[in-house]
Amino acid sequence: MRAFFSLLLLLTSLQLSQAQDRLSGKAFATRSEVLARNGMAATNHPLATQIAIDILKRGGTAVDAAIAANAFLGFADPGNNGIGGDLFAIVWDAKTQDLYGINASGKSPASLSVGKFKAEIDAGNSYKTGALSVTTPGAVGGWFALHEKFGQLEFADLLEPTIRYAREGVPVSSEVSDNFSTVNLGPGNPSFRETYYTSEGRLPRLGEVFSNPDLANTLEIIAKQGRDGFYRGKIAQRIADQVQAEGGYLTAEDLANNAPEWVDPVSINYRGYAIWEMPPNGQGMAALQMLNILKGFDLASMGYGSADHIHTFLEAKKLAYADMTTYYGDPNFGNIPIDRLLSEDYAVERRQLIDPDRAGSFTEGLTSGDHTIYLTVADGEGTMVSLIQSNSALFGSRVVPPGLGFVLQNRGAGFILEEGHINTYAPGKRPFHTIIPAFVTKDNQPFMSFGLMGGDMQTQGHVQIITNIIDFNMNLQEAGDAPRIYHRDENLASGGTYLESGFDYEVIRSLMDKGHTLRMGKGIFGGYQAIMRKNGVYYGASESRKDGQAAGY
Repeated sequence: MRAFFSLLLLLTSLQLSQAQDRLSGKAFATRSEVLARNGMAATNHPLATQIAIDILKRGGTAVDAAIAANAFLGFADPGNNGIGGDLFAIVWDAKTQDLYGINASGKSPASLSVGKFKAEIDAGNSYKTGALSVTTPGAVGGWFALHEKFGQLEFADLLEPTIRYAREGVPVSSEVSDNFSTVNLGPGNPSFRETYYTSEGRLPRLGEVFSNPDLANTLEIIAKQGRDGFYRGKIAQRIADQVQAEGGYLTAEDLANNAPEWVDPVSINYRGYAIWEMPPNGQGMAALQMLNILKGFDLASMGYGSADHIHTFLEAKKLAYADMTTYYGDPNFGNIPIDRLLSEDYAVERRQLIDPDRAGSFTEGLTSGDHTIYLTVADGEGTMVSLIQSNSALFGSRVVPPGLGFVLQNRGAGFILEEGHINTYAPGKRPFHTIIPAFVTKDNQPFMSFGLMGGDMQTQGHVQIITNIIDFNMNLQEAGDAPRIYHRDENLASGGTYLESGFDYEVIRSLMDKGHTLRMGKGIFGGYQAIMRKNGVYYGASESRKDGQAAGY
């Protein structure tokens, strides 16, 4: 009898370790991929996905739908994103058969000199949050630039669903509620409380209806007056007045001078696929550097989740992040050797530094906020957009201009104070950014639009999605649901390797034997959305760790 129960326990454990979804039949997939021909949207909130699909059905382009979904998320998920934040996007345009990148990140205040900046810090004022951390919000400028180039519907039509929802209210979803529960506002910030708190003096909880009529009014002004409705006039002046009242330096002139920049995405070839990221001031190139190193190893033979696979991934990450620490920043303020960093020869040099039996130590840094949304939309014409938008930290700077209904980002926290470094603070400069959209092409045709938000998890997540699909033959949903790996700089108090549940304990012991510091963590493994195009059919996938939904028609 004891032998029978031992066998039963063994079979049960094997079933648990290889639990399979009944529909997908895949070891890691929580659900099946979504398939459709006419359009697809994947966002971190089901109502945002439905808005995007509605816009597509009305004849809107993928970009129209992405803007509409992003506007809603800024209302319904205000801690993570909104019109007080920045935006990056990569667009595959079906008409021109080409990729376009837009950098809609804002610059530091022109009036805040390096001397003043250092004096503020010496006086005990933090530039990690609060008014001193506020840079010019770029998202709205990004919306209008994208719409001008790729839009079809009237811009006001794209904001109408969010205006209506913001007045009527929506129930607070699970992930949003979890984020709200971590906010400790402290004294002050009356306009923050007026905008986001309930009558009981707290942020709303799961299932409670949240509305934001102030934001609805602001969006109506933008809908009627266009870009200048945000960057000039009463809204811009009120933003500047509040920042300055709280000790910051952003001016109405900074807002009026804001302009997004069209840039060429950068890429490397990974086993026959072109992987595309945005160039600095973002961190996307680190994903390309990691992949360049990893393609010199036979990951498929190592097996997903093996000690060799995880060890090799971690060492490639450390090497790429060491370069990121050294070279990444605003390209207008220094030379970034992009060609060298993405070259095959340099990847060979870096690859040779990996010891297969021992964890290495390479200097890292430049981490920043991880409260972000990512979404992707594809339309019936074949245009696909990969879009990411963020406040940086949860509720950014916590500075809310009275009566406007949104919080301003704290992207100034992305600067450093090392003299002579490309990312050191300067006026009128874009800080280092963590938020990065991604795209994949094959044979000069779109293959996948995807992203994985979450601070310095993003590049690590991008690489894991790519290797899961290309090396380990996972489908789009399984690639996102598979257990993830996250590494933080070993020099940090929280440094080390974080593994999600699902990796074998023998693997964990082997990694420890190689010298890796292993930890457990919650809510740090990112948020994934993706759309793949194969033979004229869209495949959609959404993050099982979030409130997301992929849907098509």
